[in-house]
Amino acid sequence: MRKFVHLAAAAALAVAISTPATAQDVAIRGAQVHTMAGPPIENGVVVIRGGRIAAVGPAATTPVPENLEVIEAAIVTPGLVDARSVVGLSGFLNQPDDQDQLEESAPMQPQLRAIDAYNPDERLVAWLRGLGITTIHTGHGPGALISGQTMVAKTVGNTADEAAIVPAAMVAANLGEWALANGGKSPGTRAKQIALLRAALLAAKTPDTPVKGGKDAKDGESGNKPAGLDTQVLRDVLARKLPLMVTAHHAQDIMSALRLKEEFGIDLVIDGASEAYLLLGQLRDADVRLILHPTMARQYGELQNASFTTAGVLREAGVSFALQSGFEGYVPKTRVVLWEAAIAAANGLAWQDALASVTIDAARIIGVGQRVGSLEVGKDGDVAMFDGDPFEYTSHVTGVVIDGKVVSRTPQ
Repeated sequence: MRKFVHLAAAAALAVAISTPATAQDVAIRGAQVHTMAGPPIENGVVVIRGGRIAAVGPAATTPVPENLEVIEAAIVTPGLVDARSVVGLSGFLNQPDDQDQLEESAPMQPQLRAIDAYNPDERLVAWLRGLGITTIHTGHGPGALISGQTMVAKTVGNTADEAAIVPAAMVAANLGEWALANGGKSPGTRAKQIALLRAALLAAKTPDTPVKGGKDAKDGESGNKPAGLDTQVLRDVLARKLPLMVTAHHAQDIMSALRLKEEFGIDLVIDGASEAYLLLGQLRDADVRLILHPTMARQYGELQNASFTTAGVLREAGVSFALQSGFEGYVPKTRVVLWEAAIAAANGLAWQDALASVTIDAARIIGVGQRVGSLEVGKDGDVAMFDGDPFEYTSHVTGVVIDGKVVSRTPQ
């Protein structure tokens, strides 16, 4: 994509400011605008009014109100979407007081809510925002059989409630080495992992236990003992109100997750999937959503058979997927999906497909495609701007807009 070098030289990279109408009204002009809803627009413009996209098209035919602030950029894309992260629960200091992504007191705790632990002021959130990431699917991470719930949030907001798009998005389960217990504790084997999950789901299917004079009973009549929080959450999984996201890397663990989906009819999301290339037919037939491991994730342990080329192989096979930053146990505690997509693009994934894996495809897979992931009229005004090809090492993010508000102007 060397032509972007010339586009960058031709585009005015400085911010051209007229008097803004409101804090949420802005226009972005780009030498090339990637809407992800159609072909790129040469010399395009995105108009945002009231925090939402009001118009998008060629600058020559798309009117821009005179009182709007206008920002110029070489390349314009939708705000980037990280399909799986623990940022906001896992902090950059890597100290016990900012590591809330895993509670180790029990192997299964589906009742733990991400929104109760999410810190919108975490420095990692601001760092990702400056790199064009405007939406994250974050929450409890690997290390337990069921570690808790996830949420979808914007990378702005003074409180978790302000940041949240979907306060309860998925239930995070984990298979394989990361969720095995040591010292004779349970679960100590893969078979025990699946047995515990099956038992919990079967128990959730069982009607509440009748008790005389229960909470919902009239005087002298029988009622039902209220289900615990964990059971209530798993009932939402069984009712397909909440997807079960299973982190599984080895082919045997992926197949175990697919059997759970078939047995219980749940909405299953496969996370990680280092050996997904061994199960292309099964994944395609099962029609599951797949959040692929970061392209550059260190290839040892559970990821020993990961490959730089997996994203391209999945796309060629017709398996839908998104890329992610995932979980990192060392500082700075997160990867950046922009860079992960760039490496995938250098290893067999078409350029436009790589951008889709961190924009519209990611948004659809985490269930917010109707709001973010593409530049279309009516969607949230989330935009990332670049001074060249987003996947080139020498390019920079020159500006970020979230809900129509300019949240970053410093090249990153």
